[in-house]
Amino acid sequence: MSQEKPVSIIPLLSRALQRIRSTPPRIISSPRTQPRRAAVALIIRVVPPSSVSVSPPTTNQPSLTEFFELDWVNDPASRPEILFLHRQNPSADDVSLAQSRPRNTQETHVAFPGGRMEPEDEGGLYTAMRQTWEEIGVDLAERQYTCVGQLDDREITTSLGKRLLMILSPFVFLQVTPQAPQPDPIPSTTLHWTPLASLVSPYSPPRWSTVTVDAASRLAPKHSTALRLLVRLLIGSMEFPAIVLETSPSTDSSQVADAKSTKEQDTLEKGVGSPPQQNLKLWGLSLGMVLDLMSYMIFPKPSSRFGSSEDQADSIVSSPLSPVMQLPYQTEFEGLRMDIVAPSLASVFPRFSYPDVNFWIWVFGKRYRDVVRGWEESVRAGGTNDRRVNWSGAALSTFYAAIRKALVVVIVARALGILFGIAFAGWWVFAGH
Repeated sequence: MSQEKPVSIIPLLSRALQRIRSTPPRIISSPRTQPRRAAVALIIRVVPPSSVSVSPPTTNQPSLTEFFELDWVNDPASRPEILFLHRQNPSADDVSLAQSRPRNTQETHVAFPGGRMEPEDEGGLYTAMRQTWEEIGVDLAERQYTCVGQLDDREITTSLGKRLLMILSPFVFLQVTPQAPQPDPIPSTTLHWTPLASLVSPYSPPRWSTVTVDAASRLAPKHSTALRLLVRLLIGSMEFPAIVLETSPSTDSSQVADAKSTKEQDTLEKGVGSPPQQNLKLWGLSLGMVLDLMSYMIFPKPSSRFGSSEDQADSIVSSPLSPVMQLPYQTEFEGLRMDIVAPSLASVFPRFSYPDVNFWIWVFGKRYRDVVRGWEESVRAGGTNDRRVNWSGAALSTFYAAIRKALVVVIVARALGILFGIAFAGWWVFAGH
């Protein structure tokens, strides 16, 4: 069996970070009724192989162009990584709780360092840096790091898009030195450095899975047990697409060992068996931000005014990412090339466990599909047009509007079915007498 030669994704990473730095983010102003804001930090580093000798860093911080011209960065064995964290006991104010908890306790949801903006914070960038320092002990103001730029703001909603919780600002940071001070996370937080190649490389495509969430957690009040049971019976559950993460061998071994010994000690004290290993899954809001980052690696489609027809045919697969940026459930969007569309547009949207719910969502989803086509054209043009359009917000609002209409139809149909069944049963009983 032939083995593909590993291909470095450093050129793709360089392209993405250069585009993020040169592209102004789309900023969403907080409405007066909901001024809450939050910020997170997407931290990227390049790990050189142990066999490469790295010259001592200079006193001046390199620019992005200078960084990606360094020999140790361009070594074929260098490994770009992105930092995720897992909060074992997240607080109610954590940004990661903007989405519901998964049903399966063996699934671990990862997120980015960050949190809510405080009144004394100078802005979103300050919030991301402060929260990162407080949560994992990484000082992003040090010379080892540089802020590349900001991704588009995101609206965090609940109740199927009806209620705004906060505005989230994601900031991208790059570690510009081969070594940096070790993180010092709080005890309830575990860090996971994940190779970017496991997310974007065509030779090691990401492994897609799903995360099951109780639909009642999105629709029914938390303290209404009867209503939650009724919603669960009528609507079922939601399945969100997710990526199963591969942790890097460079993940802080001391932290992992300490966490493992603590768990073993707790196990001995409580006299129970060792808990099974949890799967790291990237989904929901965090997945959307990662795929926003990945979308900057997509090459724009050449204009029809240039090139031959053969060149245009070749441009159908215009990026090394095209073969792997294919989300689940593509059959729901006939005629659309989901591998070209900015993937975060559809990756956070769920399917329901009942097929009729999915069918009615498709019936009422014409406006949503129109938004998808609009974002597709924008991404094909390199994302340089329609920057003022809130594509993700428009897609979410139209998709959730389709869900709400579908649920009304489904619930009414269920109610009519129950009434018909009761009436038929009564007729059968009385007719029998």
